[in-house]
Amino acid sequence: MSRHDRIESAKAETATPRIETDAETPPTDAPAKSGRKKRIFAGVALIALLAGGYEGWGWWTDGRFMVDTDDAYVQADMSLVSSKVQGYVAAIPVKANQHVTKGEVIVRIDDGDYRIALEQARAKLPTLERTLARIDAQVAAAQTTVAQAEAQLTAAEAALRTATTGAERARDLAARNVTSQANLDSANEALDTARANKAAAEAAIAGAEAQVEVLKAQRAETESGRRDLQLDIDQAQRDLDLTILRAPFDGTVANVAIEEGELVSPGARLAAVVPDHGLYVEANFKETQLGEIRPGELARVSIDAMDGHEVEGRVVSIAPATGSQFSLLPADNATGNFTKIVQRVPVRIELPAGTPGLRAGLSVVVEIDSRTGGEGTVVAEAAE
Repeated sequence: MSRHDRIESAKAETATPRIETDAETPPTDAPAKSGRKKRIFAGVALIALLAGGYEGWGWWTDGRFMVDTDDAYVQADMSLVSSKVQGYVAAIPVKANQHVTKGEVIVRIDDGDYRIALEQARAKLPTLERTLARIDAQVAAAQTTVAQAEAQLTAAEAALRTATTGAERARDLAARNVTSQANLDSANEALDTARANKAAAEAAIAGAEAQVEVLKAQRAETESGRRDLQLDIDQAQRDLDLTILRAPFDGTVANVAIEEGELVSPGARLAAVVPDHGLYVEANFKETQLGEIRPGELARVSIDAMDGHEVEGRVVSIAPATGSQFSLLPADNATGNFTKIVQRVPVRIELPAGTPGLRAGLSVVVEIDSRTGGEGTVVAEAAE
């Protein structure tokens, strides 16, 4: 046998047993793998069935009563700090995002002009006070003149009575030819003089009383000017006080839009103060959801900034109009290209006081529990 034949024979002997082994060995792993897959599929199906049942039970017992929206934001009744007077900013004692208490100074405006105006108004007041004192003295003097004229009238009346008696006696004596005509003429002249003196005394009284009334009118006019001046002083003091802008309540200063030295105009927005308390949620619900919303219902508020942390709120009120009615340019639906869009109505939800981590403007998700309804609304009653 040649070398080539021996090599071929060895190869044949080596390969033959290997082929017989593969042909005779049964596939024992296939049934095991198939059974394992069935168990896995069955387990997954069971888990899916349980999860579906759990979700279905949750929807039936709770979810179907919830009215939800993600178009909701935390709001605050913040105060916009603006000036009522004009002037240059003298100082800004606070910084952005600084906490302030009620009455704390936020902005100081240069008050030089307003102090001068106040001093000028106050400088006029003593002059008017002296004028009033002078008029009061003149009134007192005029009243004394009236009293003097009244005393002269009393004397004139007494002299008139005496002259009247003397004239009657002279006429009687003259009628009996007991006295001369000269005596009668003298008695008549004395009577006429007494009457004239009485008339003069009465005129003096009237003149003195008129002078008193004139002086009283002057005093009233001066007093009115004094009140006007006092109002000017009060206005100047108020303008001076308005150069200091204070925090209207406890809160945090934000959006400081000025720098020292800037000229401030009346009404210009300088900063904002966000209150520490009183935050609420304004949730915009679809008009189709209003039938299930009533004031007094409980609401679950999930805060996005707090990883979905939930707080419990309560529906306070429902807006009387949709949000589009308050927009700067309301939609004009009387056009040929009208497209119906579901409108949204703002619903105010109060939050518990002291809820940490809240900031105005944060996005939240609101779910209102319609099972906890309180006072009904027109929309809810119509839906029923």
